[in-house]
Amino acid sequence: MYDFSIGVILDSFRTDIPTAMKKAADMGITGLQVYATAGDMAPENMTKEKRREFIAMCEYHGLTISALCGDLGQGFSDAQKNPMLIEKSKRIVELAKDLGTDIVTTHIGVVPDDPNHPQFITMQAACRELAEFADSYEAHFAVETGPEPAALLKGFLDTLGSKGVSVNLDPANLVMVAQDDPVQAVYTLKDYIVHTHAKDGIHLDPNSNMVGFTPDGGETWKELPLGTGGVPFPEYLAALNDIGYHGFLTIEREVGDHPEADIRLAVDYLKSLI
Repeated sequence: MYDFSIGVILDSFRTDIPTAMKKAADMGITGLQVYATAGDMAPENMTKEKRREFIAMCEYHGLTISALCGDLGQGFSDAQKNPMLIEKSKRIVELAKDLGTDIVTTHIGVVPDDPNHPQFITMQAACRELAEFADSYEAHFAVETGPEPAALLKGFLDTLGSKGVSVNLDPANLVMVAQDDPVQAVYTLKDYIVHTHAKDGIHLDPNSNMVGFTPDGGETWKELPLGTGGVPFPEYLAALNDIGYHGFLTIEREVGDHPEADIRLAVDYLKSLI
């Protein structure tokens, strides 16, 4: 038996938040993650009363907030846009703390191989500011794995001198995009992992990129229901347990015509392993 908890990204149900919470609770899920970048859940729209209402709704369904998703969809490689993006990210951390979680997951962009590359330096400066702010709140910006191999991401994080920017380990992204071993990634990133996504998929084309298609329009990677792709989940979970991670396995299902059925399949599969 492993000491993991099962969570879900509420948006994966593709319905309203109250309905998604009930569906999650009915499946025996105990944690949730929700996007907090726009709409009703954006910090500027979450009044104190709405924050209290959201917490009460979670408690009613027996759900814990594992993390907020603070991915603003642009990364931090544009020095001109970074001040605005950093300020928005800070407000999401404040919201996260009000809602009872220390973790905001995000994408920072693709880390260049060369630490002297202008993009590396720009991302490094932004992440240092984010890390300092997160540290002041005893929180974490958790970078989602995938655009680059785990070893390259670790090298970048090591330059920050802080755990304020940590890791949300998504094994499927490593398989689908970076063509990296998710089991070895656990050991490589063990000092930084604060949250994980439970997702699966396969890599289809050696000329992959983040948009998922080759220049001629061919598909390069494909997300699949949990347990049917290239992530070796038994070995992956064993590695997480080995490094002492005992947090959430948060199910993410971004595609497919039957999200609720796929999420239920994922819950059953994870329960069979843990």
